[in-house]
Amino acid sequence: MRTEPLIYELSKPGRRGISVPEPDVPVQEIPANLQRDSLGLPEVSEIDVIRHFTRLSHLNHAIDIDFYPLGSCTMKYNPKINELMSKLPGYGSIHPEQDPATIQGAMELMYELQEMLGEISGFHQVSLQPAAGAHGELTGVLMARAYFEKRGEHQRRTVLVPDSAHGTNPATAAMAGFDVVTVPSDDRGNADVEKLRELVGPDTAALMITNPNTLGLWDESIMEVVDIVHEAGGLVYNDGANFNAILGIARPGDLGIDIMHYNLHKTFSTPHGGGGPGSGPVGVAEHLAEYLPGPRVAKVDNGDVTYDWYQPKHTIGRIHGFHGNFGMHVRAYTYIRMNGAEGLRQISEDAVLAANYMMNKLKDRYTLRYDRTCMHEFVLSANQQKKNGVRALDIAKRLLDFGMHPPTVYFPLVVDEAMMIEPTETESIESLDKFIAAMIQIDEETKTNPDYVNSAPHDTFYKRLDEVGANRNLNLRWTEEKAEELVAAD
Repeated sequence: MRTEPLIYELSKPGRRGISVPEPDVPVQEIPANLQRDSLGLPEVSEIDVIRHFTRLSHLNHAIDIDFYPLGSCTMKYNPKINELMSKLPGYGSIHPEQDPATIQGAMELMYELQEMLGEISGFHQVSLQPAAGAHGELTGVLMARAYFEKRGEHQRRTVLVPDSAHGTNPATAAMAGFDVVTVPSDDRGNADVEKLRELVGPDTAALMITNPNTLGLWDESIMEVVDIVHEAGGLVYNDGANFNAILGIARPGDLGIDIMHYNLHKTFSTPHGGGGPGSGPVGVAEHLAEYLPGPRVAKVDNGDVTYDWYQPKHTIGRIHGFHGNFGMHVRAYTYIRMNGAEGLRQISEDAVLAANYMMNKLKDRYTLRYDRTCMHEFVLSANQQKKNGVRALDIAKRLLDFGMHPPTVYFPLVVDEAMMIEPTETESIESLDKFIAAMIQIDEETKTNPDYVNSAPHDTFYKRLDEVGANRNLNLRWTEEKAEELVAAD
């Protein structure tokens, strides 16, 4: 771990990182109103730039560095072959406005990915356009709205959302213009069936359920839940964020689900986080296929063109510029092809096994509100440690001293002092045991030296930060004045 100051201002007059060749085209005069005396850019050598950003990268945590059990977010390892495939010229150097005849290979990949996602989940048709999970949710509820408007059922303005669903679900429904009603959980962590019966009615447009839910539990009444909503004339939307737990085991479409989005980063190993492009395809049952966003890839027989763009009859239109984040499609396609049907099932079996192993090793140290077999993640509570003055956030900060990223804390909201832990299928038994040992040690420290936990982290380059202040006083732009402040602080 670095202990010496990190110097941000490396600029020295006259230093250069590159040598710009003489222009081989006529030099044009820049209009006076666009000229400046100085751009204020750093003058730094190439080696100093490389070392600076390499040092900065070591101050961040990443899945390539150590364990990252961020529950719900599914920070699984990204196979490097995915990156190689996405950079092939036929994939990485094409443009979405090219003539379909010139990109048949890319379109074949998109078509096959649509078909594979549909087969894996039991849905009739899939759109690859949505750029993220929440974007997929919005696509789903917009399709539901269009579906009922087409049928003349304008009274269906209510969306039911279990309290164990992802937090984006109620926000998405509200954004689409629906009224949101919460369905409480029962004493086993399922959606309360009796309460659901009371809430459904002629105004019900849809139920947005996350199954497995954010407690890491499979809803034991899912078939009954689906029937209740369908009998009331509504649709069932399944948040597919936790699809990683049921690959090759259960197909949501077979359960009667009408719509589901997939998070390609959570389930199919594309990169997650960092503000980069994501992908949240949406699958639908047959009665909703013509409402999917378009254009989609269709298989045709048109001379040299085998694949072409197709616009569904009642499409809600584009919800993304062009055709989605294609690079993510290549990565997910590679992952599915590399694993095959048996491998996809093993992914889920290993993820579930790892989560249950960790849960059972830790449930005597931390409170387990729902003591039943979990799926790919589980939720512990730090309410026992809270009696000693240590909260879930303190435990999360202390874990940083062990070189591991902490789990998600304070979510889901239905568990006090929640710690949501997801090991994924990609971690070795040694990684799991390392995390378990750290959690046990921290529990001991909450009893013997709680102040030490409360003041963590101790061994990281930066110690505990003012997170509220950082969020309210954003510093997103480099200036010479700020650089001088940083140097002075170091």
